[in-house]
Amino acid sequence: QFSFQEDGWGAFLAERLVRKCDVLNRGFSGYNTRWAKLILPRLITKSSGTESTVAVTIFFGANDSALKDLNPKQHVPLEEYADNLKSMIQYLKSVDITEDRIILITPPPLQESAWEKECLAKGEKLNRRNATTGEYAQACVQVARDCGTDVVDLWTLMQKNQDFSSYLSDGLHLSAKGNSFLAAQLWSCLGKKLSALPSLLPYWRDVDCRNPEVSLL
Repeated sequence: QFSFQEDGWGAFLAERLVRKCDVLNRGFSGYNTRWAKLILPRLITKSSGTESTVAVTIFFGANDSALKDLNPKQHVPLEEYADNLKSMIQYLKSVDITEDRIILITPPPLQESAWEKECLAKGEKLNRRNATTGEYAQACVQVARDCGTDVVDLWTLMQKNQDFSSYLSDGLHLSAKGNSFLAAQLWSCLGKKLSALPSLLPYWRDVDCRNPEVSLL
């Protein structure tokens, strides 16, 4: 949901792809795969132009991996999480979005001390653990392997930099730097898919001002 805010990764992609294709945001803050699986058919249908869809990203796990005892509303068991991802991939394939156009994104790592401060401020205990999030990230990578989709393993990639806290605004959600990092990783996947896309309509200097219909119709 926050990907189109200022410095968001969705906004970055939309800017890079202006006059090539539309970038649609269908994110829902706080949702898990159990809920997303149910609403996906309302968000993407065959009639919504799936034949011209270049790519679909599926980015879940940070909420699914919440600790069951402390956050039962968002928690989804690990095996069900993987099954839900597979179910969403199968649905997309059923509306003619092939696996080579699907990109899974793992949850980012959790900076526990920063997120614990957020939880304590609400009178709650730390309700996530980075090691647990890592298990969900590994499951996401495995689903991508099994289903033949691309995957951006944020959990692993961000921790190659030992101090990954700068990628997160509050220990859980992406900061401007984290958004930029994800956008760059996605662009490396998308670049090949998008390299052949032409610009929509000619550059203004190339329009025949005496007879614009020739250039524009």
